Formats: sequence, structure tokens, C-alpha cells
Amino acid sequence: MTDDDTTATRAPTRRDTLKYGSAVAVGGGLAGCSDLLGQSESGRSDATGDGAYTVEMAPVGEVSFESVPEDVFTILGHHADMALALGRGDALNAMHAPGYHQSLYRKFTHRLDGVSVDWEGLYASWEPTKEKLIELDSDVHLADPAKVATADGWDEGDIEEVRTSVGPWFGNTFSGSHETPPSEWTDRYEYYTLWEIFGKVARVFREGRRFEELAAIRNAMRSTIQARLPPESERPSAAMVLFSTSDDGKMWGYKLNHPGYYAAHSRPLGATDALADAVGPGYGEDGRNITLDYELLLEADPDVLLVLGPMTAYHDIGEIRANLRTHEVASELTAVQEGRIYTQGARRQGPLLNLFQTEMTAKQLYPERFGQWPGYTDGDPYPEIPEDERLFDRQRVAEIIDGRV
Repeated sequence: MTDDDTTATRAPTRRDTLKYGSAVAVGGGLAGCSDLLGQSESGRSDATGDGAYTVEMAPVGEVSFESVPEDVFTILGHHADMALALGRGDALNAMHAPGYHQSLYRKFTHRLDGVSVDWEGLYASWEPTKEKLIELDSDVHLADPAKVATADGWDEGDIEEVRTSVGPWFGNTFSGSHETPPSEWTDRYEYYTLWEIFGKVARVFREGRRFEELAAIRNAMRSTIQARLPPESERPSAAMVLFSTSDDGKMWGYKLNHPGYYAAHSRPLGATDALADAVGPGYGEDGRNITLDYELLLEADPDVLLVLGPMTAYHDIGEIRANLRTHEVASELTAVQEGRIYTQGARRQGPLLNLFQTEMTAKQLYPERFGQWPGYTDGDPYPEIPEDERLFDRQRVAEIIDGRV
């Protein structure tokens, strides 16, 4: 499958045989999305029925399950999103910043009839403690152990203890921006696309059919977008930024077309990244992001400013716009002067957020091709879009999540 996410690649080290505990990886290359489709009837790991089954994903290797997991531990939003998309949003017992993610996802699930999230009071799982994971007694830890290894107080012995005495790990995080994992994990790491990770997570829950249906919707939207994109010479320049919630003037920029699922909604739209060559204080060593100031942003001078955060309860897009219009330097930005300052959701996206954000960003960048973006009002849900201007079928997505397929 031609993918917005760069096709899966290995971490920059050898990996001839993947081993984790007693698990040994099998097979060679990574499957593309088309290879992940159609497996619910093939007798492979996502097939329906009783009995033990196995699923493979780096960096954990091949993981065995005696039955479909019921209690699910997560950390980052892309894994929580995947559980929600597979009809298991209520199975989560932990996630990073549950209040933040609840406020964000409620904006989108408002447009999915019968789908809701209630993550109030979940264990805030970054950074996690081994004692809490033992207490939660989860059937699966939908989290990347290589990421957990970067938290204070964790070593590989602790990760192995949780795996053997509580429940397996199954997650992949560093594919988000192709960040280098900790050195002890590099030989067993591979980078996947967002939808490749989702396909593997679907196998864990034996939900191959749900995955197939959602992937088909996503692929249809991608085809529509590719057919309508204007020539590269007619595309605007854009910058994706996050402003500090404190009144300190800090902001960060993120690469629109960088490899990894963080840019899975912006990269297929092919806009010119105004920050592609930006260099400044705090510049990410691997090119993922950059610490900005207004002078540097003005030097880049994007036609469109995509602002992360205001779809949560922690940022106010109206206040951000007002501050930009009155700032001595920021007021000179083309995006500010032309009123093209738009709300974004989050970079750590799973399949549901990816569907909405791809549609949203297409309209923000190319309103003449995909219809006007109605705008976002602080505190409101994802805006209503006329049915004939939608890029995917909300009702069908809701039915898939709800099991009505």
C-alpha cells in the first residue's frame, strides 16, 4: 500500500533474529496495510474462535495470548485510540494524562453516534510504577516496553517481571517520529506505520474485521485526497506549532512531512513545510521538532499556521489568535494577516484521530479542493460539516466501533 507513513523500516542497527523472553520472532519483512487486510478468516492470529494464539510486533517479538485481553493498560494516546476504535474504550484502566485525552476525544466522538469516552479517574500512567502495574493486574500492557525503559526506576528486569507475573507488553511508540530507542532495544526495534501498528493491535483483540472495515474507509479517503490535490506549485506553505500554556512566549514547531505516525495526517497532504529547514535553539537532533521564537517563525513566514492543543481544555484558540494579532513580530506573519490560523488536535494519533485530522487538515490547507473548514469554537465539538463535503462516513465508523458490522 502506498502510505502517508513512510513504509516500515528497521531501526539503524542489525536485527536478524528478534528475541524477547521466550518469544522468537518469525518472518522477514513487515506487512503493508494491504497485507494486513483479509486475515480475519485466514486462520492467523486475529481469527475468531477459542484457544491460544500469537501476535508479533517489534520490539516485543512474538507474544502468546490464552484468550482475548479484557483489562487493558495504555500510556500514550495512539494505543488508547486503537483500543477505542476496536470497541474497547471502556476496557482501559490507565493512560497518560487521562483528563487531557478525554477532553480531546470527546470533541471527535461527539460526531460518532453512540460512541463516547469516559476516562475520568484512570491511572495517569506516565511515568508508571512497577507497583501500580502489579496492582492493576492488566491482561495486556498496550505500551512499548522500550519507552517504559526510559522512565525513572525501570530496568529490563522490571519490564520482564511485569511481563511474566502480570501480563504481556504489546506496543510500539518510537515509530511516531522514528526516534532512536534506548541502546539496549535498538537491535530488536522496527518502525511501523500507524495503520500497521493498528492492524497488529487488532489481532491481539481478534478484531481483524473491525480493522479491515476502518482501513478500507481510510484508504478510500486517501484515494480521494490524492486525486484532488493541486500541483505542488500551487500548494501553500504551512507550519505546525504548539504554544506554551504559560505566559512565557515559548512555542515549538513540528515537521509536517517527517517520517512517522506523528505526521500521518499532514504528510499525505503534501503542503510545503515552512519549518523544514528551520534551525534554532533546542533544535531536535533528528529533525523532529524545533524550539521557536517569533523571529524564527516570521523568517519561515507560513501561509497557514496549524495550532496544536485548542481542541482540549488546556488551550484557547481565540486567545492565541488575539495574542498573535497584537504581537509586534507575530502580527507580520502572512498566516496572521490572512486569518489562516487553524486548530489541530494532537500528534500522538491513533486511527480515529487520524481520520478526523486528515479531513480537517485537508480543508484547512485546500478549501477550494475539499470544502471550507467551518472553523473551531473553543469548547465546542468537532464542527458539523455538510454531508456532501465530508471525506469519510461518520455513521459507518460509529457502526464499526459499536460492532454493527
